[in-house]
Amino acid sequence: MGRKRKNGDPMGLAGTRLVWKRNKFWYFHRTGRWENVGTDVNEAKRRAALYNDPDGIYGTVGYWLDMFLIDYEAQVKAGSRAQRTLDDYKKNVVELKVFFGKLSPESITPASVQMYLEEGKRAGRPTRANRERACLSSCLSWLIRTGQSTLIVNPCMRASGVKRNPEVSRDRYVTDDEYNAVYAVAPNTVKLMMELTYRTLQRPESDILGWTPADVRIKGAGKVLRVKQNKTGRVLEITMDGRLLELIESVIGEIPILRRPIVHTARGKPYTYSGLDSMLRRAQTKARKKLPSLEPFGFRDIKGKGATDMWLGGEPIERIQALCGHKDKTTTEIYVKSRWRESVASNSLTIGA
Repeated sequence: MGRKRKNGDPMGLAGTRLVWKRNKFWYFHRTGRWENVGTDVNEAKRRAALYNDPDGIYGTVGYWLDMFLIDYEAQVKAGSRAQRTLDDYKKNVVELKVFFGKLSPESITPASVQMYLEEGKRAGRPTRANRERACLSSCLSWLIRTGQSTLIVNPCMRASGVKRNPEVSRDRYVTDDEYNAVYAVAPNTVKLMMELTYRTLQRPESDILGWTPADVRIKGAGKVLRVKQNKTGRVLEITMDGRLLELIESVIGEIPILRRPIVHTARGKPYTYSGLDSMLRRAQTKARKKLPSLEPFGFRDIKGKGATDMWLGGEPIERIQALCGHKDKTTTEIYVKSRWRESVASNSLTIGA
C-alpha cells in the first residue's frame, strides 16, 4: 500500500508517478529516470497517463505519434523547431490515429499509406491527407533514426512507390486596387502586417509574427532586420531603409521593449495568425462595398504580390530568391510568373510574306 503524502493530495497526483518539487512536476520512469514535465498540472497528468499506458497502447502507431509530438515539443522549446509545425502535427495526428492508431509501425506498408491518401481524396480532403501523410512520415523517420523501430525503409516515402494526391498551386495575384481597397479600411495591426509581408517577402505565420525589436541591428551607418527563416533555418539580414525603416521605427518607438513582438496587441501580447487572418477577412468584407469584384486573399498572397511586383519592376531574380528563401532561382521564377496574368498579342504575321 502506498505511503500517504504529508499534505494530503490536493493536486490528485496519487498513482500518477508524478511529484511536485522545485516548482515543477516530475515524472518518475520505471527505469529510474526523472523527467521534467512542466508546471501545468493538467498537461503533466496527460503526459503521465501516456507514460503509464493504462489503455495498453504501448508500441502502437497511436502511442508513437504521441511520443513523437512530445519529442517535437521539446525541440520547439529548445528553439530548433517551429511552433507552427508542431501545431499542424497536433491536428494531423487526429485522423492518423483513426486509420493507423492500433497498428504497429512495422505493419504499415506503402499500399496502406496509398490507401489512406486515396480515402482522403474520396472524402474531399486530398491536400489535408497529403499533410497527414507527411506527419506520419516524419514520425516513422524519427522512430528509425532513434532506433525505436525495426523498420528499415520509411513506407511513406515516394521511393516506396507512394504517390501524393495532386494539389492545385496557389497563384492568386492581388491587384493594386484590391490591396489599396482593403488597406484603406483595415485596422492598424492588419495594415502593419500587410506592409511587413509585402516589403520583406517573409512568411507571415511562421516568421513575421515572431519578430521583436531585438531583431533590429545596427550595421555600418544603417540598420538591418536580422531574422531567421523558420522553414529554411537561414539567417537573413534585410536592409532597413525607406518605407520599411519608417514603418518599424514608428512601431517600436525610441525606447523599444526588446522582447515584445513588433506585431502586438494593445496589451503588448503576440497575435495568433488565425486571429489576424480573421481581421483581414473582415476588412475585405468592408472593402467590397466599394469594390464588389474583390476576391478573398490572405497574407501569403500579399507575399506573392510583393515578389511579383519586384519582378515586374525589374529587380534581380536573385534578390527576390534570397528574400523568399527559395533554394534556386527557378523556383522563384515559377513563383512569380504563375501569379502574373497579362494579355498577349496574337501572331499577326502574314503567311508567306
